[in-house]
Amino acid sequence: MAEGPKTPSAGRREGGAGARAGQQTTRRRARKRALAVPYEADLRGAPIGETLAAAVARTEPPRPLYLDYTEHLAEGVAEHLTRIDEVIGSYAEGWTLERMPAVDRNLARIAVYELLYADDIDAPVAITEAVELAKQLSTEDSPRFLNGLLGRIADYATR
Repeated sequence: MAEGPKTPSAGRREGGAGARAGQQTTRRRARKRALAVPYEADLRGAPIGETLAAAVARTEPPRPLYLDYTEHLAEGVAEHLTRIDEVIGSYAEGWTLERMPAVDRNLARIAVYELLYADDIDAPVAITEAVELAKQLSTEDSPRFLNGLLGRIADYATR
């Protein structure tokens, strides 16, 4: 697996035996909020970091618990965007990044960031979270597409 930044987790792997339900709920909320950042940046043609800073500035106090992980995900995607897009492009059979729905493209980016760089997130958790968000936010075919794509990438990441 690729070396990368560690996520704040007190040494626990999300989805493992020691994971807390509250952490899972917070992380799911964070992923959903994090999706909005690269999605907006993508649609506006703006840098992810700039879009993140604007989103954080709009957040009303008190600071939500999920915001730290939201920032971590958005910053991680921004930092590794070129490599993440290369990996997605390599494993997206018959699809280019530009042809993917923007929601799917950005869900894949977040999940691939977690697969390659977040050592405290198990691959099945990263994939399941992306698929669940796709069920809520994207097309009928998106969950199956993302599950297949991310499964192939997870196989690559664990070699």
